Amino acid sequence: MAVENIVLNFSNSFSGKMIAPNGEVNIGKEELRPYNLLLGALGSCFYATFLDIVKKKRLSFSEASITISGNKREKVPTTLETVEMDFVIKGVEKENQDKFIKSAELGAKYCSIHETISKVANIKLNVRFE
Repeated sequence: MAVENIVLNFSNSFSGKMIAPNGEVNIGKEELRPYNLLLGALGSCFYATFLDIVKKKRLSFSEASITISGNKREKVPTTLETVEMDFVIKGVEKENQDKFIKSAELGAKYCSIHETISKVANIKLNVRFE
């Protein structure tokens, strides 16, 4: 089992720093907030998994972007209720678009963070090409 470790250092208010083996990020009311980090983790995991699949299929594209919106429940605990992922892939030949859509669907299926969040939220993935 892989072990992940981070350190969180805070002042006596909600202002601090998350330190990971490969970098650090500021956290707080004026910095990145917890749900920013969670949605960023979802997008990063999804994209890394998608890339592995695309490489195995020997598909090529020029770049991609992901916009993720999360809607939290009003009832405490305010877990995510819905998440929408808008995935834009650039530089794809028209005849390969279906292969990229399938790769994105598999990326969502095999991303562990996507799987974790899907236990509490409905996640919708939209794929479009430019």
